[in-house]
Amino acid sequence: MKILFINSVCGIGSTGRICAELAEQLTAQGHTVKIAYGRQEYVPEEYAGFGVKIGNNYGVKAHALLTRLTDRHGFFSKSATRKFLHWADDFDPDVLWLHNLHGYYVNVKLLFDWIKSRPQMQVKWTLHDCWAFTGHCTHFDAVGCQKWKTQCTHCPEKTSYPGSMLLDRSAKNFKDKHDIFTGVKNMTLVSPSHWLASLVEQSFLKEYAVRVVHNGIDLSLFTPSPGAFKEKYGLKDKHLLLGVAYGFGERKGLQDFIQLSRRLKADTVLALVGVNQQDTALLPSNVVAIEKTECLQELVEAYSDADVLLNLTYEDTFPTVNLEALACGTPVITYRTGGSPESLDDTCGVVLEQGDIDGIYQSVQRLREHAFAAQACVNRAQQFDKAKMLDGYKKLIFE
Repeated sequence: MKILFINSVCGIGSTGRICAELAEQLTAQGHTVKIAYGRQEYVPEEYAGFGVKIGNNYGVKAHALLTRLTDRHGFFSKSATRKFLHWADDFDPDVLWLHNLHGYYVNVKLLFDWIKSRPQMQVKWTLHDCWAFTGHCTHFDAVGCQKWKTQCTHCPEKTSYPGSMLLDRSAKNFKDKHDIFTGVKNMTLVSPSHWLASLVEQSFLKEYAVRVVHNGIDLSLFTPSPGAFKEKYGLKDKHLLLGVAYGFGERKGLQDFIQLSRRLKADTVLALVGVNQQDTALLPSNVVAIEKTECLQELVEAYSDADVLLNLTYEDTFPTVNLEALACGTPVITYRTGGSPESLDDTCGVVLEQGDIDGIYQSVQRLREHAFAAQACVNRAQQFDKAKMLDGYKKLIFE
């Protein structure tokens, strides 16, 4: 069987690694697999044999610039897409598996015209966010927008990724996406969370069956490993509250972390891993700001040394930081945001309403007195083993 993945990246990032690891396993089973990508300059050596580049980096930059000017993300890169589809015709896949189509590298109309011309081809599409059924944004939770259910217009997220600095074409984008993405024969949608699946079923994509395959993590890497994290940052005798993100900002709850820090006693410290310089400038002196860890092991030790992981995100599909902390034996406090609560149960975490600083503080105090058992956290994380995720994906190919 010939299987073609299309994603913004190949072998890097969460979605790129999912595609690459599936390609490895499917190839070992005797299938022919390729991964078409558009965003990166090179593919890691171990995955280079799978990679098929769509366009080039100049085309990506042009697509991004035109998006900034016109708010028509996904409707440029025509030449690159035509060239790729000529190659795809020759490859003649039995299965096409789409992942992130946003990212300034492919023309979605040309791509779906080609897909619709091949009704014999099995099509899967994993939605990692909401972009496929909105007129502009990838997430709308933080602003409480519901226009995507009927008709996007006057987008409150116009300047957010994929940002437009001038025009608002959300109404046209919404209509065009509706026409382009509906009516595909033999297509199944895949969601990493029940939350996102429920939104899809309320959107114009509701004609398709939706399967949920939760994201997973490598449990051989994320395991309880108390180390030198507290000692390194002078926190040895402190009750450690940890936040981890790839850049914080308003949507990752930066202001909530700041408010919480003002209420902490001297024996409790908040450490944020993944802050940028702009975030750091806003943080009080009693918050330990770490731009990035030196290696994966240091991150594992941070999770393991922490008493609680605080995930105060206002937008998320199914955050793996929750899984990583649980696998290291650390309970999680998170907001009722997107799919974030789905990784928790009453043995390992607390779910609060967005912005409930009092609730966070009180939950931290309760957990200090009656902590969840580390093993209960680890047991919960085992339900989200990466191997189970990959098996779930493979089963979908042959269903």
